[in-house]
Amino acid sequence: MTRALTAPEAPPAAPRTGPGRARTVLRSAAARLGTALLVLLCTATVVFFLVRLSGDPVKVMLPPDATAAQESVLRHSLGLDRPLLTQYLDYLWGLPRFDFGNSLFYNQPVRAVLAERIPATLLLAAGALVVTLVIALPAGTIAAMRRGKAADRAVITAVLIGQSTPAFWVGILLILVFAVGLHLLPASGYGTFAHLVLPSLTLAVYSVAVVARLLRSSLIDVLGSDHIRTARARGLGPVRTVLRHGMRNASLPVVTVIGLEVGSLLGGAILTEQVFSWPGVGQLTVQAIANRDFPLVQGTVLLFAVTFVVVNLLVDLSYGLLDPRVKNSR
Repeated sequence: MTRALTAPEAPPAAPRTGPGRARTVLRSAAARLGTALLVLLCTATVVFFLVRLSGDPVKVMLPPDATAAQESVLRHSLGLDRPLLTQYLDYLWGLPRFDFGNSLFYNQPVRAVLAERIPATLLLAAGALVVTLVIALPAGTIAAMRRGKAADRAVITAVLIGQSTPAFWVGILLILVFAVGLHLLPASGYGTFAHLVLPSLTLAVYSVAVVARLLRSSLIDVLGSDHIRTARARGLGPVRTVLRHGMRNASLPVVTVIGLEVGSLLGGAILTEQVFSWPGVGQLTVQAIANRDFPLVQGTVLLFAVTFVVVNLLVDLSYGLLDPRVKNSR
């Protein structure tokens, strides 16, 4: 009897460690950084050319009875009479040095104008993010644990209302109830905690609905898995099972959408800041568009783009901390 010849089994692949692992991490980081820079370059290019389709800022800055000579002198002083390609190349050349040009309306560097408004927008976005996490995480968890019960139906109804209600309408309604009717909170302004409450609630409504709905769906999927049934068989209570075993496994999509919502909170602050007269970047953007302030519009849009890119990069890097499988697959 002859023994069949079989190829020896290959040993299991060893995990990547040492210099190989470091090179992989560096290549991955370089690829993400290159993609981020490309996105920012495309954003800067698109906004540069689109904003110039809105009209001539000289017409806005001068009175209606201004002569052609006066318009020519002002256009030359602003550098708007140069070839468009030259203006574009000068704009790109200044970006690495954080030189966004001078605001046509404020007659100051765009960087200085943005620096005055950024703290107000960051404060508003932070307040809205706190409201989102405080309301959405418990609501989504309770809805998943009480699936099909009254609490779940109440959360789903609130989510549908929150996702379908315009933010500016929510802001006006809150002003009518808490400022005009009850006289509990100021209707507009900036500077105290009371001024922050209504704008934060207004800005957080949509984000609360999105995060709560996604957390509920993710937890429902996780709670039906084998390791959750094993944890319950070991005698763990439902709350401890969800907090200890369910939340971490359901956190990846939730962290992703929270990261996206952080960028949306900054971008969505435009309407909220207009409703509450909040002196942030959103209100500044609206004013810059109305004044045809090309450099300022370019600076605000690029600021929003940088925020989205940075937040998404941080979210991507956090995956390895939340799920070791993601870390080991890189």
